[in-house]
Amino acid sequence: MKFGKNLYTVKESYWIFYNGIRTLKYFFRTRRNNEISPQFTERIMLAVTEVNNCAICSYAHSKRALESGMTAEEIQNMLSGIIDDVPDDEVAAIMFAQHYADTRGNPTRESWQRIVQIYGTSKAKAILGSIRMIMIGNTYGIPWSSFFNRFRGKADPRSSLQYELTMMLGTILVPVSFIHALISDLLKKPIITF
Repeated sequence: MKFGKNLYTVKESYWIFYNGIRTLKYFFRTRRNNEISPQFTERIMLAVTEVNNCAICSYAHSKRALESGMTAEEIQNMLSGIIDDVPDDEVAAIMFAQHYADTRGNPTRESWQRIVQIYGTSKAKAILGSIRMIMIGNTYGIPWSSFFNRFRGKADPRSSLQYELTMMLGTILVPVSFIHALISDLLKKPIITF
């Protein structure tokens, strides 16, 4: 299976949700403490969404990016994979976000260590949390939006009705994944493995 814009499996969605829940607290803590600006967060979200090609997430995060002060041109560039407008101090994070999505949540140890080195542990965990939050959105957004767009004659060409229904039924695993993530936190398991 090729990486990137291919659709996620139910098994992958389980682990994407699990990892997202594990880093959710870092995402919110850093936003609350203003360590990462809303524009920085939206650039991360748009970079991951561009790799995964999620129509509903592109729409939602384009709107949020506009509201955060990004220009339409910046947003269009991000959704086209062009990072020319990205501030220099955010480029490494955006490239890591693209790498994370392109490897389906399996970045290299070296790439993660570099992000920690550049941004520090707290900010790196917030970046990871932002990436994982949009990965959850993409994983479930693609089949759900394709399912509803199917009735308008605009289904995602990568998708099928069987895939969409399988992924929708697969959401019954979300509570199990959530509990699994909480137990892993209690056991102080690493938030990222290689």
